[in-house]
Amino acid sequence: MGERRGLFLTFEGTEGSGKTTQMRLLIQHLRAEGYTVTENQEPGATAIGKEIRRILLDPAHSEIAPMTELLLMFASRAQAAAEIIIPALERGEIVVSDRFTDSTLAYQGEARGLSFDTVLQVHRLALNSLLPDLTICIDIDIPTGLARAHHRNQGSRSVKNEARIDQQSLDFHLRVGEGYRKIAAAEPERFRLADGNGNPAEVAERVWREVSPILSRVSPI
Repeated sequence: MGERRGLFLTFEGTEGSGKTTQMRLLIQHLRAEGYTVTENQEPGATAIGKEIRRILLDPAHSEIAPMTELLLMFASRAQAAAEIIIPALERGEIVVSDRFTDSTLAYQGEARGLSFDTVLQVHRLALNSLLPDLTICIDIDIPTGLARAHHRNQGSRSVKNEARIDQQSLDFHLRVGEGYRKIAAAEPERFRLADGNGNPAEVAERVWREVSPILSRVSPI
């Protein structure tokens, strides 16, 4: 990776937390302020990532082993880093990603039981030292979020075809939440829990309060 002049922001959260909505609202706000923003979605931002996403999220693929799941996630992530994230950071842009390695720590490391150490070893192999400058985790009651996710899945055939993770047990999702809390405790400066309760505008204001202090690191382009 060459000289990194941009800013790397990521959004995390359990299913149905509203993180994608908040990511879109933040991107709108940043662009209105004059910043150049590049978006990334995990998995699926690249052509290769879309194929990996189809395999990972299809409910028909219930037999995927936890290690296979982890390696597929990092295959998609490495491709996105090479194609999208690193070039944008080197151009001095703000990259905003819907999920990154923290998701794998919470879902595969904690909830699947592979351990944080295993996930971080693969991260170093696939991505070297690439980490977000700031991560916003939208924090919401897990049963409430799952109810939202299930409602969303029922309303869209394309989303229903990506419901494999949503359909995991409540205990699985509670472990994901515990994984995020462990990351927040270990890295409070980088990883911030933002209260996801209230209407989207209220939550967006909380997100902005977390993001705005670090915008001085990058200039509008």
